[in-house]
Amino acid sequence: MTNVDGVITPTADARVPVLDRGFLYGDSIYEVFRTYEGVPLFYDEHWARLENSASLIRLKIGLSLAEVTEAIRATVAATGAPRSRTDVYVRYVVTRGEGPVDLFPSPDLKSRYVIIVRSVPNWGAELYARGVRVAIAQTLRNPSRALDPNIKGGNYLNNVLGVMDARAVGADDCIMLNEAGFVTEASNSNVFFVVDDRLVTPGQTAANLRGLTKAAIHEACKARGLESDEVDVAAADLTRATECFVSSATREVMPVASLRLLDGSMIAFPEGGGPVTRRVAAYYKEYVAEYVRAHAHLSLF
Repeated sequence: MTNVDGVITPTADARVPVLDRGFLYGDSIYEVFRTYEGVPLFYDEHWARLENSASLIRLKIGLSLAEVTEAIRATVAATGAPRSRTDVYVRYVVTRGEGPVDLFPSPDLKSRYVIIVRSVPNWGAELYARGVRVAIAQTLRNPSRALDPNIKGGNYLNNVLGVMDARAVGADDCIMLNEAGFVTEASNSNVFFVVDDRLVTPGQTAANLRGLTKAAIHEACKARGLESDEVDVAAADLTRATECFVSSATREVMPVASLRLLDGSMIAFPEGGGPVTRRVAAYYKEYVAEYVRAHAHLSLF
C-alpha cells in the first residue's frame, strides 16, 4: 500500500503529479526502515537523518514526527500486516512539491509526502550462504563538494550507473570509488573489509552516507570486544582484503563472495563470510534483538 498526502491506495494505483519536483528533478529526500516484531528499527535515528537531509537541501518537511508516525501507522494498518503479524519495509519520501518547470524552487511550494509499505525484501538464503558478487564501478562517486553524500535524496543516477557497470561484468552490485581512488560505499549500502586482520570501513573523508546500520555494527562490535575502525580505504588496499561484507537496513550483514577490480582481476572471499564477518552478523542480530526489546512501545502492530 502507498500513502500520498493522506490518500492510501494499492501501490499500483498511487499517483504523484508529473509536475512534482521529486519526479522532475529528484528534488526529494527519503528514509527506509524495516520492522522486527512490528518495531521500526532505529526509528528516531531515521527521523533525525531525514531532518538533516532536509536541512542540507533547504526543504521544509511540513510534517512533525508525530504526524508522520500517524500516517505510517495508517498505511501499515491498511496492508493487514498488524493482523498477520508480518514485518514490513517502509519507505517514506518528502518531495519539495509541485510547481512550475523551473530549476529554482518557488518559496511557496507545499511539500508532498509519500509512504510506501511493502513486504520486507527477501534477498534469498543463497546470498547469505554464498555471498554477493561485487565489482569496482567505472563510474566514480559524485564529489562531496558537488553533492553531499549525507543528503539521502531521490536522485540516484550516480548509483544507477554504478550498478549498471557492475552488472555488465557479471557482478550483483558495485563498489564506488571517489576521484582520489578511495572506496566510498556500495550502490545503496555501506561496505566493510578485513584488511591486515583489521575490520575497517571507509570514513567520512571518503564521502559516504552515515549509515545507521553501520553505526549499529560499530556499537555492537565495541560492546563485544571486536574493534572496528573508519579509515581511508584505497583501491590498492583491496588486494590485501581477506573478508568483505555490505550492510544496510534490509540486507543487515551480507557477506561478499568476490570482488572484481578495475583491471579485471578477482578477489575471492570465504563462502558465506569469513570468521570476522560471521561474528559481526551474529553481534548485529543480538544488537537488533536488544533494540526491539527496549523499543517494544514503538510497535506498529
